[in-house]
Amino acid sequence: MVIEIIDILMSGLLMGGIYALIAVGLSMQYGVARVLNVSHGEFIMLGAFITWTLYTFFKVNPLLSLVVCGPVMLLVGYLLHKTLYRSIRISSGGEAAFESNSMLASFGLLFIIQNSAILIWGASIKGYSYLAFPINIGSAIFPANRLVTLLFAALICAVFYFFLSRTRIGKAIRAASQDPEAAGLMGVNINRVLALCFGLGALMAGLAGTLLSMCFKVQPTMGLEYTLIAIIVVVLGGLGSIPGSFIGGFILGLIGSIVSAIEPSLSLVAYYVIFMLLLLVKPKGILGR
Repeated sequence: MVIEIIDILMSGLLMGGIYALIAVGLSMQYGVARVLNVSHGEFIMLGAFITWTLYTFFKVNPLLSLVVCGPVMLLVGYLLHKTLYRSIRISSGGEAAFESNSMLASFGLLFIIQNSAILIWGASIKGYSYLAFPINIGSAIFPANRLVTLLFAALICAVFYFFLSRTRIGKAIRAASQDPEAAGLMGVNINRVLALCFGLGALMAGLAGTLLSMCFKVQPTMGLEYTLIAIIVVVLGGLGSIPGSFIGGFILGLIGSIVSAIEPSLSLVAYYVIFMLLLLVKPKGILGR
């Protein structure tokens, strides 16, 4: 019984760390840049496939792939916002119109990225074995790759929180999330900050994809499920709240692990039930403003 509880908790923390990374990225894109990016999961998929390619063909350690996927996804996200979403913002003429138009554009981006991935890597499931040997914790046994994934997910979350709370750029991002007009009047380059936020969201997705590929098999159509999970976590933690996304990710991971231990097929159902209850009972989330 004790072993089962430890196993459930560790599995929940592992997925919670991944969910936190994913949700923080979406929170940056929607909570600050005001783009409900439904293609967010495709950046996770790209990070996973880039890591798989580097490991399979070039024998690059997946942990080293973090320093490849992160900057690549950051650059892609930054350029996407500077070109596509900034043009949509200018042509929309209002915040509400921009949000709806940008969401529609991200649907198109979803299918473009997904089908491009199918052309490049094929539609079959891919995977590799990395740090698959067992480690004993008490009386429970866990694959080493899952423990390393949890450690790196927590470390990335901590570094990102420090970046937002302690650096000059982080303060500009927080100011833009609270009041973009006032931040612009105080000298913050809003267009650059919004593009950076979208890029940082893509970066976090790419890092999450790398960590996911170390533990699970990947396929080109995996992205949408993680996008939906990210939306649920963002609502759970509170729209625009980075600490809320961290907390919400770990809560949802633990809930999913508990439900999966009872009936694996009901984990996604449990997420959607939580989502609907939140919208009814506490739509602002745990730390929402």
